[in-house]
Amino acid sequence: MKNYTKEQILHMVEEEDVEFIRLQFTDMFGVLKNIAIPVSRLEKALANECVINGDYIDGLGSTGENDFYLYPDLSTFTVLPWRPQQGKVARFICDVYHMDGTICESSPRTILKNVLAKANKMGYDICVSPECEFFLFHTDDDGMPTNITHEKAGYMDTTPLDLGENARRDIILTLEDMGYDIDSSRHELAPAQHEIDFLYSDMLETADKIMTFKVAARTVAKRHGLHATFMPKPRANVDGSGMHIHMKLMKNGKNAFSDPSDPKGLSKAAYGFIAGLMKHMKGMSAIFNPLVNSYKRLVTGFEAPNDITWSCRQNGALLRAYNKKGEAMLELRSPDGAANPYLLFALCLAAGLEGIEKDLQAPGDINVDVRKMSREEKKKAGIASLPANLSIALGEMEKDELVHLVLGESFVDEYLEKKQQEWESYMEQISEWELNRYLYCM
Repeated sequence: MKNYTKEQILHMVEEEDVEFIRLQFTDMFGVLKNIAIPVSRLEKALANECVINGDYIDGLGSTGENDFYLYPDLSTFTVLPWRPQQGKVARFICDVYHMDGTICESSPRTILKNVLAKANKMGYDICVSPECEFFLFHTDDDGMPTNITHEKAGYMDTTPLDLGENARRDIILTLEDMGYDIDSSRHELAPAQHEIDFLYSDMLETADKIMTFKVAARTVAKRHGLHATFMPKPRANVDGSGMHIHMKLMKNGKNAFSDPSDPKGLSKAAYGFIAGLMKHMKGMSAIFNPLVNSYKRLVTGFEAPNDITWSCRQNGALLRAYNKKGEAMLELRSPDGAANPYLLFALCLAAGLEGIEKDLQAPGDINVDVRKMSREEKKKAGIASLPANLSIALGEMEKDELVHLVLGESFVDEYLEKKQQEWESYMEQISEWELNRYLYCM
């Protein structure tokens, strides 16, 4: 994260021949919003004087106010490499403020900042590394997205099987132009499915990067005649796309999850963090997996987890603890790419910190492949499952006190109301599966 001054920003804009500035922020559902201003209005933006109407922004419209200020975070300044080279476009990610100059507590970025401030007060810093999965599908004759692919590639396949390799390469080159540190990329399990992994970085910076990454992926894919989608399960009978989150907690410059004297190499803080995550997993699922479609990924028979377990050995567990060269890390495997990264990270961290603060005890780790266990075996082992659909997840969210505390009562109320409407709209639909199964025999 670069600590630019206003003077440096103005100098870079002039040097790069920037003509337009995008002021970006996200709504409660993680949809990127922005206003564009000509460079002549940049000084106004840097003085935090650009106003937006919040009436039609999810998460802002219910605050009782109409107008809000955008405060650009100068460290997020970047020139968008996919825009024209003459008359370039740059962007800032912004925090949202009320007209009286107080920060908007219902802004997802603010919610994450508040939890990070609590972690810092406890002496902790946290770094995260996301695995971003997505599909590259063909577009139709009108340029509209489909879920059609002609490729047959599978895990780690290369060309000629991997027909999206060039697009994936160009996405990475674009990200590197913006200063992203990419760890690796590959073709994933399903045809047309890809993954790009980021190196560890600050949690807030990573959330900002994920939002920009999605735009970059879609933009570059379009140039290749493809559509990049982060829809969790766009095709039946293949694995869906997730967004695994690797976490590393630090204290005084040292890995706070590590303890060489422990048989598993995990510290008391790590066990508490795991316990906090597992305690609140059901209540957080409506944020981690926010779509009706999300729960079609979390079903038996595929790689995504649907049981609340943790393990040091089993890759299929919901939460995996592992060591790399003596450094302990946690991997959360249930979230998908539709999740708002600010809220996802905020709840992960808040749940983990609660586990540490309250000295919660983690259940025993699983040393068998839970995906091969019968329902009766899981019941005997006391293994709980993730919510089976969005409606159940919303019910769990409503009951979870930590979720209310982190997100705020008004935020949760609006989220529940709008997502319940989404569920009810879905339930009104009649699918081809239902017609094929019931129309002729019932």
